[in-house]
Amino acid sequence: MALFEVKNLTFGYPLTDKIIKGVSFTVEQGDFVAVCGPTGSGKTTLLRLLKPELAPLGERSGEVLFNGTAIEELPPEKSCEIGFVGQSPEHQIVTDKVWHEVAFGMENLRFSQNLMKRRIAEIMSYFGIDALFEKNTADLSGGQKQMISLAGVLVMNPKVIILDEPTSQLDPVSASEFLTTLKKLNDELGLTIIITEHRLENVIPLCNKLCVIENGSLTAFGETGQTVKKIIGNSRVVESMPGSVRIYKILGAHGECPLNIAQGKRYFKEHFRRNGVPFKNEEAPSGEKAAELRNVYFKYEKTAPDVLHNASLTVYKNEILCVLGANGSGKTTLLYTLAGLTVPYSGSVKIFDKNIKKYKGQSLYSNCVALLPQDAQTVFLHNTLEEEFKSAGISFEDAPYDLSYAAKTHPYDLSGGEQQLAALAVVLASKPKILLLDEPTKGLDSLAKKKVRDALKKLKQQGLTVVVVTHDVEFAALCADRAAMFFRGECVCVDTPYRFFSENIFYTTSTARITSGICENLINPEDVSRYAEAGG
Repeated sequence: MALFEVKNLTFGYPLTDKIIKGVSFTVEQGDFVAVCGPTGSGKTTLLRLLKPELAPLGERSGEVLFNGTAIEELPPEKSCEIGFVGQSPEHQIVTDKVWHEVAFGMENLRFSQNLMKRRIAEIMSYFGIDALFEKNTADLSGGQKQMISLAGVLVMNPKVIILDEPTSQLDPVSASEFLTTLKKLNDELGLTIIITEHRLENVIPLCNKLCVIENGSLTAFGETGQTVKKIIGNSRVVESMPGSVRIYKILGAHGECPLNIAQGKRYFKEHFRRNGVPFKNEEAPSGEKAAELRNVYFKYEKTAPDVLHNASLTVYKNEILCVLGANGSGKTTLLYTLAGLTVPYSGSVKIFDKNIKKYKGQSLYSNCVALLPQDAQTVFLHNTLEEEFKSAGISFEDAPYDLSYAAKTHPYDLSGGEQQLAALAVVLASKPKILLLDEPTKGLDSLAKKKVRDALKKLKQQGLTVVVVTHDVEFAALCADRAAMFFRGECVCVDTPYRFFSENIFYTTSTARITSGICENLINPEDVSRYAEAGG
């Protein structure tokens, strides 16, 4: 008997068109299924329809069976066999202490004290996070919070764990570690994994099945390698695939499709002649300064360690600067400091050569500085997107991408990616000279990322300066004029993208890893395509 059977599932939210349209598929015990598709295609809605307590309200038809039983008929003790981890650990964590958070689900289901203690000890030891037992959940990094959320699900001994973009807020190293943990659970415990992701570099090599959702419909489902070959002609879906798959398509799609870095490296070496035209040397931005930090120190509590430690950074006018680094390294605090929302206890912050303390009232935010925070929902104040845009003084025609189809939708009912796009349009309405973005590509598919990238480059041409904090190295490589690495509260290096990503080992693109040692200075598939067209 299949673990999940989805039969002709159709769903629509009240007063909207159908989000899920006649979807049917089967998940067997022990499968590792990756669900992918464009932003707003219905992936999150589909996953929530698999979990009774999280199933959204609306008009539904079709069946969802778990071990042969309709999920709406599952008793609580069976429902807990379906675990769910969301993309935002802040929205999932509900207690103040780590041990209490891990025990929360078991307490609600009235597990015995002895069983709770044993399970908590076992799971936290298995993950190697027992040192966090007494910690405050508010003090954890993003990666630690996501691991605690996973532990809180696993202690209830589920048969399947459903994950909705769990690495969207994690740095590349933390994301890789988290996904490796999932694969370990899948291999060692036979735990079934169903995961949706937009960053597929580390997911595709791990999953045994791939599910492709487009516009609410299932367009492909099956064994990963075979399914990738089926959709190789679908440009929008392939753009979201790992670099190895995209290079495979660029070089003619001969033979077996490489799914990981090692396979991609072998394929590239066999099919790419190394006589392409070398790139010109990059010139780093210079000239007039838009913002400057000098020897800045900041901490959130008097007795807490510094979050910014001797941080210095210069942002030049009319540049796009991407800041990368681990969770907890101080990147978001850097943005908040540039926005005047946190005040350092030492050092100086200047905006257009003027000390930030001299901007009185709201003058700093009057056509000067604008910030899009990581949680896009904090931007929204109204009941429909149409009202949001009207309040901001913009129309749907003014937005850098088309969101008119969601005019009557409550902003909270949009997908995570659509929320990011809508919030960015609202923030841009203030016509800032410096735009600060915290993870603007979170929840976006490749096409939506391209729209954001094109919008930022167009704004740059109009004289705007952009500082982007991001974990998305692929986006940064295509977008940045310079890239900076933050480590332990300070900027340890700033360089042009080709030098930055070619010289890095972990904070680099999949293309750079695949081509390294064979053909240098290729950091994205577009570079490979240009070389191939030039006769390489």
